[in-house]
Amino acid sequence: MGPPQPTDADYQRLLEFRTSLRKFLRWSEQQARGEGLTAAQHQLLLAIRGHTGPVAPSIGDVAGYLLLRHHSAVGLVDRAERAGLVKRNVDPARRTTVRLTLTDEGARRLEALSELHLQEVPRLAAAMGSLFRALEEEDV
Repeated sequence: MGPPQPTDADYQRLLEFRTSLRKFLRWSEQQARGEGLTAAQHQLLLAIRGHTGPVAPSIGDVAGYLLLRHHSAVGLVDRAERAGLVKRNVDPARRTTVRLTLTDEGARRLEALSELHLQEVPRLAAAMGSLFRALEEEDV
């Protein structure tokens, strides 16, 4: 016996959920462009600044955050470095590991974007909350 088949209401909620996410992502991409960044550069800056490890993130760390293959992350970092947004630093403890930090310019642009996103996220959370409550009510 498999899982229950989705109802019309399930499809409607899934559509609403995905539409809300896409609207947020589109809005976020537009904000990044307004700061002269691509969406991928914005995500890279956030991955570097938001990293919680005891040392700065490696390219492998940011590849994991961004769901990229290592070589794709290297290309993204190359472009961001040329744009003056990030710096590579050799890890003194592991000379084969490169650690990433933001430049002052990268930090400034990320801060401007983060301020906008922190204002927008509650609106997305409210929309998601109503969808989750509807799902929970059905499970009761």
